[in-house]
Amino acid sequence: MKELMEYRVKIVERLGEAAREFRAACEAIHDPFTKVEGEWTLHQIASHTRDVDKIIYGARIRQTLNEDNPEFKNFDTDSWMANHYNREESLAGILDEFSTNMEELLKILSTMPREAWSRESRHETMGGELPLQLWVERSLAHIEEHLRTLKNA
Repeated sequence: MKELMEYRVKIVERLGEAAREFRAACEAIHDPFTKVEGEWTLHQIASHTRDVDKIIYGARIRQTLNEDNPEFKNFDTDSWMANHYNREESLAGILDEFSTNMEELLKILSTMPREAWSRESRHETMGGELPLQLWVERSLAHIEEHLRTLKNA
């Protein structure tokens, strides 16, 4: 049990570090419309990362904390970007919102009771009995995936 709690503390710490590193990596690339992953620009990746962490992983974490066994729909990234991406939005604004969202999430994760990590949710394609911890791990993996892309750009 001690090791599990240590792991959870470390994952929250790493989530904060990864969010700060992601922001710094975005700010290090001077042209936000530089293509960094296939046809995606830095601006698109920043917008996508902010949106996914806010409306998918952050929302799933909060909902799992506040509801009994919520069910989540599948998320279509390409459709979301096609319908919601705004090229005119400032990169600084995107990064500010991302940082604020992550700080709020980190505060929630750092202060929630230990048993909350095991609260369950369901997903329309992944099935049931999905613990809150899974969504935290997925949030971190998502940020780190795009952070690696930016570091390799």
